[in-house]
Amino acid sequence: MKFNRSARSSGRRIPAVRGLAMWAACAAFACSNAHAQTSANPDAAPEAPEADLAIKAQQGDFWTGIWTRQNLLGDMGGLRPWLGKYGVTFQLTETSEYLANLRGGLNRGGTYDGLTTATVQVDTSKALGIPGGLFNISALQIHGSNLSARNLGTLNTASGIEAQDATRLWEMWYQQSFLDKKVDVKIGQQSLDQEFITSQYAALFVNTMFGWPGLPSYDMPSGGPAYPLAGLGVRVRGQITPSLTGLVGVFDGDPLGNNPNNLSGTNFNLHNGTMVIGELQYAINQPSEGELVSADTSRALPGTYKLGFWYNNESFADQRYDNTGLSLNNPATTGIPAQHHGDYSIYAVADQMVWRPDPDSPRSVGVFARVMGAPGDRNLVDFSANAGIVMKAPFKGRDNDSVGLALTYIKVGNHVHDLDMDYRNFNTGPYGVRTQETTLEATYQYQVNPWWQLQADAQYTFNAGAGQNPSDPTQPLRNTFVVGVRTNITF
Repeated sequence: MKFNRSARSSGRRIPAVRGLAMWAACAAFACSNAHAQTSANPDAAPEAPEADLAIKAQQGDFWTGIWTRQNLLGDMGGLRPWLGKYGVTFQLTETSEYLANLRGGLNRGGTYDGLTTATVQVDTSKALGIPGGLFNISALQIHGSNLSARNLGTLNTASGIEAQDATRLWEMWYQQSFLDKKVDVKIGQQSLDQEFITSQYAALFVNTMFGWPGLPSYDMPSGGPAYPLAGLGVRVRGQITPSLTGLVGVFDGDPLGNNPNNLSGTNFNLHNGTMVIGELQYAINQPSEGELVSADTSRALPGTYKLGFWYNNESFADQRYDNTGLSLNNPATTGIPAQHHGDYSIYAVADQMVWRPDPDSPRSVGVFARVMGAPGDRNLVDFSANAGIVMKAPFKGRDNDSVGLALTYIKVGNHVHDLDMDYRNFNTGPYGVRTQETTLEATYQYQVNPWWQLQADAQYTFNAGAGQNPSDPTQPLRNTFVVGVRTNITF
């Protein structure tokens, strides 16, 4: 089973991807209409008796205030505030999109795909009297078609929510904080793209690789414990200084484990090696808790910088040589790849606001960059990077809109490239040699109201397939041009 990855965030990180965003409970208020009778001499009776005000309360219904509430369903008939008293929050989102390939790739045409995410969290302080505890469980319903697999054939897959259709458990964990919230421990089934290798500004974009990046997507077993998968493990986070935070986690090495056809997400596997991941996060010029941003107009612009690594102790197949040292494309090869013990990567992420005309203004410009590398002998991808620029509130009166332009780049490993060259040396006729692939994306996210977003998107991929057609390596793959629209609804 093959999954395409993303966090957007959303945000998807999951996106985003590319994480998920948490919703505040919101009550829908009934409207009231009051009409005060006017007096012929208002100065003689400045305060009219209440009986003369003719106040008439009107009963509210589901549609009352629907356009301005935070969630489409409001307080769900009183259910949300009732659950809130016991520390329980319920969140439901739907991300739907239609993307079309206008040129190149495998085929022209468009597809629809969608993702429904349901999350329940329990604050144990309110529910059980246990301070600092949080329980989380979430599920995914993935539906629609995969444009990248059907029509593109690119390595930089077009959408962070593309995955095999399924209804599956996603995350299920418990987190406990200690030492006045300076340390917390999370245990259970977790999706790493919610906390590790994330970029605040990159989460705006639709392409998968701006959520869970290209290198872990292709190099980690099964794409790693990231959307739509998760893995069992333990994560510890600690505040080292007010500006420096450290995270380290130990997880199962393969989120699909011994059941590659697991569609339910309930194959809790601990039998496929171990993966360790660590990250340092350095935040600069951040407002203190409770401090107004405008309190100090001389404050420098905020930014976050991250440095991390991951290591997996499983065995990984060489991408060029067999177990006798011959090329896997040599006619005399055994066909059994040489094995390497362990795999690893080092990465860095930067998010920096570079312009803000006024601390009280929502308008700002931020940039991001993310790079990572891995050994080229055992991995399909040995380097990936993305970078871009995002403007918040680009037009007057559109405080919650965002517009962005970004590039994402994937370079295949040197052994993969050399394997393709070996094929040419041992065979006659054309054959594509894989090198690198770059995608340029432009997007605009329009906040229709608090619970509804519309996002227009365009992506152009250069050297599609990294120079090789995945359906027929003897034929070229033309560059692709994808356009589409995404909608996010918070219920």
